[in-house]
Amino acid sequence: MDRHEVMGSSDSTSTPSTTWHIVWQAVEGRDLLANPALAERIRLRVIEAHRLPGCELLCALVTPTELHLLSRLPHGTSPGDVARTIGNIVARWVRQAHGVPGLVFAGRFRAYRIDDGEAARNEFRMLAWRPVALGLCRAPTHYSPSTLRATLGLKRAMGFDALAPLRLFGDSVPAARTALRNRIAKRPGTVELRQWELTRGMALAPGYAGTFSVMTRPVQGLAATLVAASRPPGIDGALQLLERWVLLKLGLRDVQVLDALPAPTAGRVRALVACLAVQLDLCPAAAVARHFKRAKATLSERMAICRLQPQDRAILGVPAGRVVEEAIALRHLLAVDGR
Repeated sequence: MDRHEVMGSSDSTSTPSTTWHIVWQAVEGRDLLANPALAERIRLRVIEAHRLPGCELLCALVTPTELHLLSRLPHGTSPGDVARTIGNIVARWVRQAHGVPGLVFAGRFRAYRIDDGEAARNEFRMLAWRPVALGLCRAPTHYSPSTLRATLGLKRAMGFDALAPLRLFGDSVPAARTALRNRIAKRPGTVELRQWELTRGMALAPGYAGTFSVMTRPVQGLAATLVAASRPPGIDGALQLLERWVLLKLGLRDVQVLDALPAPTAGRVRALVACLAVQLDLCPAAAVARHFKRAKATLSERMAICRLQPQDRAILGVPAGRVVEEAIALRHLLAVDGR
């Protein structure tokens, strides 16, 4: 039977393997697509890097500022093994194309483990929509410097094994391509796109936190969800959502300003917010202290008390996912408050 009609298992899928999202970001002023020849050289280099035994390239995406790989690697092969064969030489080509020495990538590559098939399919979807989110095209299938078009049969593969990504979506080429088209048919929402950017290091969570300069930090998991859903997205917006959630739990839903509360109660609210922020890995207690314009030592003392009080421990013991879900649902209160 024709291999393009029914797809069997590859060597890499019959042995233990892990899927990784590997990403580089260019420094400001560098263009990874400075000319068509450079784009083609990068594409071929990425394909060649995946000729290591058992490696499969599921998706490659090059934008002027980013290089993304979705790679399935066998046990014993690390993302670094693949990245080392790409990063330095691509940086050299970009310098040659620009005729200017200096850095090309903002730091070394980053790699994010993708735990299962469903997560890999969703990562594929987010990468498909990345050029649209960057304003480079109107639809995922319109963007040429990506393996998506070859995977869907819209252009010649030219050395790229399109069967590798298709195995994620179905047992035959037609069925897999239909499933892939269905998967990428709907554009991710603004919050989902922002959350993905935060968790993949494409953006940092901003927050003034009581300082005169912007503070940024990477956030992951539920913290990224909270930041992405805040208005505007940032550390301070996320802390405001946690503040509203704590006030609700304390029966103080109608309180608009913490300073209107008795000092011990306001201090308790701030401490609970700080404890939750630390638990979620949203930001350290020092950032919460700056957000509330309070001394860190005073806040830390009150946090220690909260962790000992049964009522406060009950609040802090609410599952993190539920805290984030309920806090996001309170966004309308901040809009009413004008915050």
